[in-house]
Amino acid sequence: AYGAAAIELTPPAQATAERLTAAGLGRLPVCMAKTHLSLSHDPALIGAPTGFTLPVRELRPYTGAGWIVALSGEMQTMPGLSAAPAALQIDVDSRGEITGLR
Repeated sequence: AYGAAAIELTPPAQATAERLTAAGLGRLPVCMAKTHLSLSHDPALIGAPTGFTLPVRELRPYTGAGWIVALSGEMQTMPGLSAAPAALQIDVDSRGEITGLR
């Protein structure tokens, strides 16, 4: 996966993998959730590193969509959220006017 030499599943991820396999879902495609700063789990490994061990901390089955998400490293999993979402700037003033829309 992305130049990794190996993967390492945490015990909870391994248990989920076993449950998914037993349920006949072990062949679903896998979508990797990892840092956007690297092709690895580690934002310090910039570029296209090779030879590292990719830790998978969690597996999330999205059976309706038909895939499994493998989470590696720490990240927000909702797409498109910044550290300060624009919604935090939206308000309604005393006259009922909406402010903060862009």
